[in-house]
Amino acid sequence: MLINKVEICGVNTSKLPLLTNDEKKLLFERIKKGDQEAREIYIKGNLRLVLSVIKRFSSSSENADDLFQIGCIGLMKAIDNFDCTMDVKFSTYAVPMIVGEIRRYLRDNNSIRVSRSLRDTAYKAIYAREMLMKEHASEPTIQEISAATGIAAEDIVYALDAIQSPVSLFDPVYTEGGDTLYVMDQISDKKNKEDNWVENLSLSEAMKRLTPREHHIIDLRFFEGKTQMEVAEEIHISQAQVSRLEKNALKTMRNYLK
Repeated sequence: MLINKVEICGVNTSKLPLLTNDEKKLLFERIKKGDQEAREIYIKGNLRLVLSVIKRFSSSSENADDLFQIGCIGLMKAIDNFDCTMDVKFSTYAVPMIVGEIRRYLRDNNSIRVSRSLRDTAYKAIYAREMLMKEHASEPTIQEISAATGIAAEDIVYALDAIQSPVSLFDPVYTEGGDTLYVMDQISDKKNKEDNWVENLSLSEAMKRLTPREHHIIDLRFFEGKTQMEVAEEIHISQAQVSRLEKNALKTMRNYLK
């Protein structure tokens, strides 16, 4: 996604205006009186805020122009609902609304089709969560969200899971010294833990070709079902080192089994 291009939706981002605090205050006084011209000026003066937010979604395959337009909708909603008498900066109030609007757009355009009833349940839960966080300044539990919405906790969990974007096992999550860690590297291998595949593939002999550290890592990963992060914590090395040693060990074993 090109988020650093100069022109988005016909707007030259290099020439966006900046408003001073005094200008913002005066404009809001006019906005509250129904002055549409002041509203337009305030929107233009905060487009840089929208640009900064859509950079968070740089990994998305969505077009930057589309995200910018959706972000502007969130900005306008924030302007229409902001209470300037509260001791809160407008940007502090607006950013979550812009982010929320973009996330809703991305969920609605997910390639996996989710029923409208599930989406409605999820959106009610998300709205209730935001309200509870604003009221109590802490993350609410599923049970608290359930009580606020009147929806069963199980239905909320199911609906929220349904609208999540799918993640590939081969998506990179971290890179260190040229070694890339993928989602699959952080998943426990419980299937191999349960199956007696060592005898079937004569892996016990292959494992004798490993160094003591490699042998220990393979034991922890594939026999005890631990993630690379758990292994790293246990033997006091980085996850990237675990990944590298694991790959070397598996290569050695494969070469022996050929």
